[in-house]
Amino acid sequence: MKKLRAGGFLIAKIHQLASRILSQKLREHRIEINPAQGRIMFALWQNDGIPIIELARRTSLGKSTLTSMLDRLESSGFVIRAPSTDDRRTILVKRTEKDKAFEKRYLELSQDMTKLFYAGFKRNEIDQFEAYLKRIFDNLAQQEN
Repeated sequence: MKKLRAGGFLIAKIHQLASRILSQKLREHRIEINPAQGRIMFALWQNDGIPIIELARRTSLGKSTLTSMLDRLESSGFVIRAPSTDDRRTILVKRTEKDKAFEKRYLELSQDMTKLFYAGFKRNEIDQFEAYLKRIFDNLAQQEN
């Protein structure tokens, strides 16, 4: 009998558990965004003022999901959407001062989560694990196109 592989199932369980733990930590630290919104903000912290289409690519979020999340982030004062000065058809997503005040606290929580993920792992194990995850992601991304 062929052994059933549980990688996808385990990834889904890890995602759910990590989201619950991160949500709890965000509430404890009075940070007003949820983990999914944090993924958007993380992308903007790496490169502020990017087009919505690029933000969708970097976060792997669908356009309608991203739009509704941006609506909430904008109404909460974390981002603004503005037309590009180069191409008025392009809408850029930009950080606000409110977001900049939360960034340090959110990144500290993110580091706490990373320590939880990798407790007991050696650096080379982490590198290898992340390389495997990247390969899995790339395999899935090829199927989406």
